[in-house]
Amino acid sequence: MIKGVIFDLDGTLLDSMTVWSSIDREFLMENGISDPPPEVSDVVKKMTVDESSQYFIDRFGLSCTKEYVIWRIEDMVRQRYEEQIPMKPHAVEVLDFLDKSGIPYGIATATYKGLAEAALKRCGVYDRFRFLLTDVEYPSGKNFPDIFVGGAERLGLLPAETLVIEDSLHCIETARSAGFPVCGVYDPVAEADSGRIKELSDFYVRSLDEIINIFRAN
Repeated sequence: MIKGVIFDLDGTLLDSMTVWSSIDREFLMENGISDPPPEVSDVVKKMTVDESSQYFIDRFGLSCTKEYVIWRIEDMVRQRYEEQIPMKPHAVEVLDFLDKSGIPYGIATATYKGLAEAALKRCGVYDRFRFLLTDVEYPSGKNFPDIFVGGAERLGLLPAETLVIEDSLHCIETARSAGFPVCGVYDPVAEADSGRIKELSDFYVRSLDEIINIFRAN
């Protein structure tokens, strides 16, 4: 029986994935890469902040430090998180349902912690989550299940009792490897992976309000 939830943030609760696709390219063009390869965002989305910053330096021969890359990309996207990026449709409705049902929930994300906090506070939902876990707490990010296991522990639950809600294939693979039930969420940016996501997920939704039916049938 599912007793708690770990949400992903970008592409799941926040409508933000297209922002990251454009920011990666903008940063590289700013640093002299006139025609960044189109697949670069697909590559770095599987990495932690630290790993993706080093990847940009190594692959494109950038002369800046890793610390600069981290700072600059966060600075470029900060305004959008603080002022613009909306929650996905029905996200608040799902949180309301979980609260009324007494089901605890938190967030595990690969996003910069400060940006995640800024967006959630602007949207008025930050205090509703039991935790916000990032690679600050778990440097390996979502390539290893520790961040999901840590989330379940914070909810006082076992992995088998904790539903992971994700839009990214590699994160779903990681959660499943640790025994978590998974709900895949459709996001246009992950369209190419949607078939495999459906295969691996215990549940699959195209709209967040469909999550409520999962718990009603639980």
